[in-house]
Amino acid sequence: MTKTNAGRFFEDYRLGEVIDHAVPRTLSGGERALYHALYPARGALYSSDAFAADCGLPAAPLDDLIAFHTVFGKTVPDVSLNAVANLGYAEGRWLAPVWPGDTLRAQSEVIGLKQNSNGKSGVVWVRTRGLNQHGTEVLSYVRWVMVRRRAPGEAPQAVIPDLASVVPPETLVVPDGLDFTGYDFGLAGEPHRLSDYSVGEIIDHVDGVTVEEAEHMLATRLWQNTAKVHFDATQRDDGKRLIYGGHLISLARALSFNGLANAQLIVALNAGAHANPCFSGDTVRAWSEVLATAETKAPGVGAVRLRLVATKGEAGALRGADGKYLSDVLLDLDFWALMPV
Repeated sequence: MTKTNAGRFFEDYRLGEVIDHAVPRTLSGGERALYHALYPARGALYSSDAFAADCGLPAAPLDDLIAFHTVFGKTVPDVSLNAVANLGYAEGRWLAPVWPGDTLRAQSEVIGLKQNSNGKSGVVWVRTRGLNQHGTEVLSYVRWVMVRRRAPGEAPQAVIPDLASVVPPETLVVPDGLDFTGYDFGLAGEPHRLSDYSVGEIIDHVDGVTVEEAEHMLATRLWQNTAKVHFDATQRDDGKRLIYGGHLISLARALSFNGLANAQLIVALNAGAHANPCFSGDTVRAWSEVLATAETKAPGVGAVRLRLVATKGEAGALRGADGKYLSDVLLDLDFWALMPV
C-alpha cells in the first residue's frame, strides 16, 4: 500500500468541501528573528515591546505577515502542492493579533472551481481561516490557484465566487487597546502621519534587493511551504525554481518602510496578484500608491489603503496600453494598514 501523498489535483476538489490542514504550529520569537533577518523589516510596533506598550498593547505582536505566511503554509499540501501558480487574493482580514507562544492551525473551504480550456489544469478558489489555540479566528482570506489535472477528464460545472473588490473600512478590526495619541514618530523612524498622504500619491521606496536562492529557500522552508515549483527545478520547462510569492510580499512590505514607516499594521487584504514570475538574480524594488484613507474608532488611529507594487522596473509603471501588467511588474497588492492620524 502506498503511504506517500502526491498531493491533490484539480479533479480531487469538490465545491463546499472543508479541509482541515495539518500541522498546527506554535510561534515564538524565533520566527520574528528569522523574519527580520530575511527582510529589512523595521516596523516599530513589531520590533519593540516598549513601543507597543506605549501604543496600548501588552507587547509587540508578531508581524502580520508572519501570521499570514504561517497559515498559508499550512494550506499548501492540500491546496497548492501541484500548483502551476498562485493567482490572487481577496477579502483578507486580520482579526486578532498573534503573540509569541500562540499556536496556529488552518482550515479551508472550496468556494470555486473552473477548469481551463486546455484541459490540463484548473483554478481552485478557497477561503482559508487561521485559528489560534483558543479557537479564535485570527486571519481569513480568499485565494485562487491554478492546479494541474492528474489526467484529462470531464470538466466540473464552473463556479466562480463573487468577491468584494475592497474590504469596507468600517469593518476593519483594530486590536483592542491600540491608541496612537502618544505615538513617538522619532522612534518609529519617520514624521509622516495619515494627514500627510494624499489619495493618488505615488511613493518610490527607492531601495532594491537582489533575490538569492538561499534567502528564498530559507523563507519557503520557514513557512513550511511545500509547493513543488519552489523546490524542484524539473517542475518548469526552463529549469528554474519559482520564487515563493509570499517572499516577494514580505520583501516589498519591508522595502516600503522608506516612505511608509508609520503604516504599522496590515488589517485587510483587498486584492493581490502575482503578475509575473520572479527568479533568483532578479533585483526587486517597490513603490506604493495611496488609494484611500479612512477613520477608525480607536484613539489617534486612522487607516490608509495602499497599492504596493514589487517591480524590476520604474516606480509608477504598472500596465501597458493593452491593460496588461508590464513584464517588470512582479506583485500588485492592495491592502489597508493602520497609521497615526
